[in-house]
Amino acid sequence: MGLLTGTDNEYYSGSDLGGYQFTSLDNIINQFITIYVGDNKLISDAKRVDVAFHAQRALAEMSFDTFKSTKSQEITVPATLTMPLPRDYVNYVKLSWSDSSGIEHTIYPMSKSSNPTSISQNVNNGDYIFDGQGKLTTNATSKTLTNYNSNVPAENQNFDYDYDDNIQDLNEGRRYGLDPQYANVNGSFFIDELKGNIHFSSNISGETVILKYVSDSLGTDDEMQVHKFAEEAMYKQISYAILSGRANVPEYVVQRYKKEARAAKRQAKLRLSNIKLEEITQILRGKSKQIKH
Repeated sequence: MGLLTGTDNEYYSGSDLGGYQFTSLDNIINQFITIYVGDNKLISDAKRVDVAFHAQRALAEMSFDTFKSTKSQEITVPATLTMPLPRDYVNYVKLSWSDSSGIEHTIYPMSKSSNPTSISQNVNNGDYIFDGQGKLTTNATSKTLTNYNSNVPAENQNFDYDYDDNIQDLNEGRRYGLDPQYANVNGSFFIDELKGNIHFSSNISGETVILKYVSDSLGTDDEMQVHKFAEEAMYKQISYAILSGRANVPEYVVQRYKKEARAAKRQAKLRLSNIKLEEITQILRGKSKQIKH
């Protein structure tokens, strides 16, 4: 029996273009219970809730490093230089701003700044200030963050000298004291994990910023789906998770399924890497090009 339903007209007029490459997590759970659980099978019995739990955990883990699960958001950075983290955010992949040609310029993280909790103090003696219930009061914004947002990044200040100047030989090609990790004019950012915001340097104000991030694919029912290249890896991972959590299962059986789960996951990664020989050949055409330093 074929898997395609409906007419060609319904498909091309609908909104699920390309959906055939995926299968739903609910199908994975149903098929696992049907094929892997029962009499004369390795897993004699298993509750659906247990299978569903391990299926969701397998989907989440594979979303981080196996599936093509990168999401993106684009905003225009407001005057506050702040971007809230997406509701299904787990970790960021890349932050960049796009120019008028649509080219993305990478924004690098600033590891030497943060947004600490600012405690209210008496301006005269520095004593902490408490409210009527004896609770320590805090300021809405820290001075560290305010200074970070208002400062003009050093990389945006031009220090070019006229080559006819007498310091030409000392200046050309030399930047003493420069930290290479911050030597870029694309701006910087840091993520306030506690308050759920991304803060940008002042030179990003008004720019179109693109955030690419990873989620666990469990946010909504629509995204709880598995690519067919990784379907077998899901079955193996669920089997291993169920068997490893049970008593009286021989250790050699657990280790066998652990190895099978690893092998299936590795195979899924290779398939989903989408390596094309023609594209590799095109890149390697430049291997004989001389690169001058």
